[in-house]
Amino acid sequence: MSPFDYLKAINMDKKDVMVDDVTEKGYAPYVVNKSLSYFADTVAMANAMNMHHQLDKKLQFHFLLNIVRRRKRFSKWAKPTISNDIDAVKEYYGYSSAKANSALRLLTDDQIIEIKKRISKGGRN
Repeated sequence: MSPFDYLKAINMDKKDVMVDDVTEKGYAPYVVNKSLSYFADTVAMANAMNMHHQLDKKLQFHFLLNIVRRRKRFSKWAKPTISNDIDAVKEYYGYSSAKANSALRLLTDDQIIEIKKRISKGGRN
């Protein structure tokens, strides 16, 4: 089972899909809690499960199954954005993402523009 099947059971179906050890092993509390944390009415419940991460997966699932109200919930996951400035610094200096991020804080806007000019290969953007 995918983590989204468990989410569907928690949010919409309200059916106990955790019937054996295999389905209990497939439950990913991190993914379920993260997806529930995007909504104002379920963020406290997801936080409670994060604080009590030592509980069995079955107990965590049943808690969420019984406490979360039935509602259609869907949101896109927030993903980190990588700016063109970081890519330019990485290419120019040969840095990793972490080093480029640190160096980017030290560089001025004029220096970043100069770096972009130097690594420009021409052509259309």
